[in-house]
Amino acid sequence: MSDFKIDLQRARVPDVNVRGGMTLAVQRITLSRPADAAAPTMVFLHESLGCIETWREFPAFLAEAAGLDAIVYDRLGYGLSAPMSDAPRTKRYLHVEAERLFALLDALGIGDVVLFGHSDGGSIALLAAAMQPTRVKAVITEGAHVFVEEETLEGVRIAKALMAKTDLPTRLARYHGDKVARLTSAWIDTWLSPGFRDWNIEADLRFARCPALVIQGEDDEYGTPAQVDSIVKAWGGKAEALLLPKARHTPHREATKAVMDAVTTFLPRALV
Repeated sequence: MSDFKIDLQRARVPDVNVRGGMTLAVQRITLSRPADAAAPTMVFLHESLGCIETWREFPAFLAEAAGLDAIVYDRLGYGLSAPMSDAPRTKRYLHVEAERLFALLDALGIGDVVLFGHSDGGSIALLAAAMQPTRVKAVITEGAHVFVEEETLEGVRIAKALMAKTDLPTRLARYHGDKVARLTSAWIDTWLSPGFRDWNIEADLRFARCPALVIQGEDDEYGTPAQVDSIVKAWGGKAEALLLPKARHTPHREATKAVMDAVTTFLPRALV
C-alpha cells in the first residue's frame, strides 16, 4: 500500500502578466508518515505539451522514495488550469514561467524546494534556481534545453506534422480540453520563429548555487548531449550528468528505474 495521499486543488495566483491573477490546478502529494518540517518540497514541472495527468504515477512514487512531500501543477494554458492569452510568446517566456512558479509557491505557503523539470519544465527549473538560489535546494532535469539546436527544431517540425496528419490533437484534448490548439501553436510557432533561433539561457545558469542532476536520454529526439555538457559547464553549483542508453525525450517513462535510482542516490548528497 502506498504511503502517501494525493489531493487536487486550484490556486489563485497573482501575476503581473495576467489581469486579476490566474487560476492554476495543483496536485499535492503528502506523505502519510510524519515528514521533516525542515525538508524541502519537491515540485514537478511538465513538458511543453504536458500537464499533471501526463506525469501519471511517477511524481507520487518518486516523492515517496525520496521521502519528500511534493506538488505537481498545470502551467497557465495547460491541463485544468486557466487558458493562456492569445498574445504571442516572447523569447523570455520560460523566465516568466519561472517567476510564476515562485508566485504559486508563495500562494501555497511553500518555502524551500527541489525542482524536477522535464523538457520546457527542465529549462524553467534551471532558470528558477538561478533566480532564487537560496530557496531552490536541488534541481533535476530531463531533456532540458539551454540553446536552440537543429535537432530540436526538427523534432518540433515533426510534431507540427503529426498535429496536422494524425489524431494527436484528439489525444491531447483528453488532457487539455479546448486549449489544445492554443498551447500547441504557442510551442510550435515560438520555437520555429526566426526570432527564437538565437534563444540562449546559458549565461543565467552561473547564478545558481544548488546541486543539479542533468539527465538526458541518449536517443533524445529533441536535443543532443551538447545540452547536458553546456548545463554542467555553465552551472554555478555542482552538476552531474547522466546520459541514459535506449531512452529518448522522456526518461522517467522510458527508463523509470534508472531515473528513480539516480534521483534517490543524488538527493541525500544534495540536501546535506
